[in-house]
Amino acid sequence: MAQEDPTLGAAIQNPSWRPTVIGSHYAVSTGHYLASAAAMNVLQRGGNAIDAGVTAAMALAVLQPDMVSFAGVAPTLIHLSRENRVVSLAGLGYWPAATDKARLSKEGGGRVPEGLLRTVMPAAPATHIDALKRYGTLTFEEAVTPAMQLARDGFAVYPVLAGNTQKHAEKYRRWPTNAAIFLPGGESPKVGTVFRQTDLARSMQSMIEAERGAGGSRDRGLQAAHDYFYRGPIAKAVHDFHVEHGGFMRKSDMESYTTPVEESIRCTYKDVYEIHACDVWCQGIVLLQSLKILEGVDLKSMGHNSPAYVHAITEAMKLAFADREAYVGDPKFVRVPTQQMLSAEYAKKQRARIDPRRAEPGLPAAGRPSPEVKPYINESFNATRATSRVGPDTIYCCVVDDDGNAYSATLSDNSRQSPVIPGTGMIMSCRGSQSRLEAGHPSEVAPGKRPRLTPNPALAFKDGKFLMAWGTPGGDVQTQAMLQVFLNVVEWNMPMQQAIEAPRFASFSFPSSFAPYDYYPGRLNVEGRFPPETVAALSALGHDVEVWPDMVSRAGAICAVKVDPDTGLRHAGADPRREAYAIAW
Repeated sequence: MAQEDPTLGAAIQNPSWRPTVIGSHYAVSTGHYLASAAAMNVLQRGGNAIDAGVTAAMALAVLQPDMVSFAGVAPTLIHLSRENRVVSLAGLGYWPAATDKARLSKEGGGRVPEGLLRTVMPAAPATHIDALKRYGTLTFEEAVTPAMQLARDGFAVYPVLAGNTQKHAEKYRRWPTNAAIFLPGGESPKVGTVFRQTDLARSMQSMIEAERGAGGSRDRGLQAAHDYFYRGPIAKAVHDFHVEHGGFMRKSDMESYTTPVEESIRCTYKDVYEIHACDVWCQGIVLLQSLKILEGVDLKSMGHNSPAYVHAITEAMKLAFADREAYVGDPKFVRVPTQQMLSAEYAKKQRARIDPRRAEPGLPAAGRPSPEVKPYINESFNATRATSRVGPDTIYCCVVDDDGNAYSATLSDNSRQSPVIPGTGMIMSCRGSQSRLEAGHPSEVAPGKRPRLTPNPALAFKDGKFLMAWGTPGGDVQTQAMLQVFLNVVEWNMPMQQAIEAPRFASFSFPSSFAPYDYYPGRLNVEGRFPPETVAALSALGHDVEVWPDMVSRAGAICAVKVDPDTGLRHAGADPRREAYAIAW
């Protein structure tokens, strides 16, 4: 194990299993070591953070195909160092024009059903290509070749992939195209065997050939790769499959799809830090709201991961999740009082609602950040006392280059809830699963509207200078794990790897983002490394405590890169709860 840091308080003297990786030029941290290696190769050849990040992101869609689709979602934040500017690429698709809410309700029993009908626009390819075109230097071929090679030649099956395909084997068997990929020979792949995705490799190769055939500038080639997917053979295959099987997607939907480039949303923390997230079509605002509430709480006096500390953070997160349920949805369709929700004045009011002596027994009532915007009130939660479930998962990657540019993206869309389009090797984004059918819900289904997304990358700055990029898989746990790691860094001065490995906790005292939208009133999960006396104290405060194993993937899998404000060195960490790895130079 790494040595303890003597500058840390005795209460948090827990060494890390891995070292913090430190480099003077650039650093990468992603959810799989081969994607990290691919990104490093780009940086070593002179590519920038965006080139390397896109390369890693596309590789991750191959390396974790049980949780990420090449044609899935890709919410992305980019820091452009020379301009000192953050841009957000809204890599989330919307519902097709032919979407029929009544049919969804009928076939899903009041919930968006699994299968073809939950398909929304596939955002990731357009997002990656647009990132390269606007901010990168590589061609599509240069960026996608590692992913194509991994799909064509295969890679070693690892425990998470083997476990997921085995656990969900019956779901994969519902569609022959899915079973052919994920149950080769009729069985889930075993750890250490070679896993190939030949149809996906051919799709990538065809996009490469379209780019090669375009001639002229790099931009023209990138546009040709985009058009092959959204206006050419892949779009036609999607159209034909949906027509044949009664889906909503049409070629005309795909032809018009582009990824919006937006302003990020942001908040300050203690007037020193500025944290950026994607807009309210995703749940990043939960992280920001939680930080605003907690900036007025003396966390240091409580002791790291003490009962009082865990309680305060949990209660702040509950308030933020209550507001998510009441207000957060696609801002093109829903009036979200974002500025008021992130104001110091509103945070003070929310902070006053936290009782240090007693946990809120369930989901708190939503706050009222603006008198002009009424909250959505749900009277029919699917409350349960069963074991907490974490929804379908995702993966994350971040890169910081020699010039200080940063890339932060959370990729997703699992392969067991919707059919693979024959011949493509891909499911089209099934994120319609995160939309709701209740009238008036902020994430209510509508043609052209985006679901409310759980993946939410983040960037942070200190005194106006870039500090860190970080994110994680984990569904509704994402913002919670990200909050704890950020506080470990800025409040407790932990080295990056130690901040990631420290014991974590997660509340489930709110409706899940995933059907059937389970709600666990008062539920608080803690990793098994919390002392029994802490668990007992939390129970005494009124939390319904459920203990996880000591180091569990359900608590998230943070990847992060931090730039030391004093030395400029890049400090990278990756979560050993999964196959994540960090590399630096």
